[in-house]
Amino acid sequence: MTTTMTTLIIEDEALAAERLADLIRQYDPAIEITACLDSVREAVEWFGNNPAPDLAFFDIQLADGLSFDIFEKTEVPCPVIFTTAYDKYALKAFKVHSIDYLLKPVGAEELSAAFEQYYKINKNMAAAPSLPNIDLIRQAINRMSKKYKTRFIVKAGHHISSVATADILYFYTEHRTTWIKTKALKKHAIDYTLEQLTGLLDPEQFFRINRKYIVSIDAIDSATGYSNSRLKVQFTGGGKKEKILISRERVREFKEWLDK
Repeated sequence: MTTTMTTLIIEDEALAAERLADLIRQYDPAIEITACLDSVREAVEWFGNNPAPDLAFFDIQLADGLSFDIFEKTEVPCPVIFTTAYDKYALKAFKVHSIDYLLKPVGAEELSAAFEQYYKINKNMAAAPSLPNIDLIRQAINRMSKKYKTRFIVKAGHHISSVATADILYFYTEHRTTWIKTKALKKHAIDYTLEQLTGLLDPEQFFRINRKYIVSIDAIDSATGYSNSRLKVQFTGGGKKEKILISRERVREFKEWLDK
């Protein structure tokens, strides 16, 4: 006897929910949509009073909060596919703990690929389904809410101006002062230590390669092997002529950062 697959939709936009339901039925008319909910409150109540579906579709931004709040308030005993209008860059934060994500407007081809991913992950795993990881969800919430600096004040004599973080190639220390080098290859002193900057800069964009430098991903032209298992970094645009070395302890993290 074949068991009907069940799905749950949590989406606060009626038209989007209806479109997703139609696409699911087109993909496989046998799939049962057990409910369409539109809020965190309704979802928490539903999970507390109904059998778990095989798969759930969560819109990230709901009328009464982020769908991540559902995981904080109740057990979600099923795999999740997120649907969202957030851009792909933001989605890197929570891709790791869901089956997949779908960018709105959801298309039939993308939905089909998401279902195939679900079947692939859950094949022969009926006794141990792929469930969301609560710790990673909390990390995702923190990343979504974290605000990183977008500008830095710089001084030139009596004049004060600001430099956009996106225009900075790297930060470095020299003679007990912290400096920035911009994409225009201009140099400015700022009133921060590298330790302070570590908590203010987006780790997707910036990496501390050693005790003297924090570099932007846009600054990296190449990295080559160097003595004692270290790496030598070449910056773009001729911004730095001397050898900038990454210690052995940071090489693995640096490669992982480049590969994100």
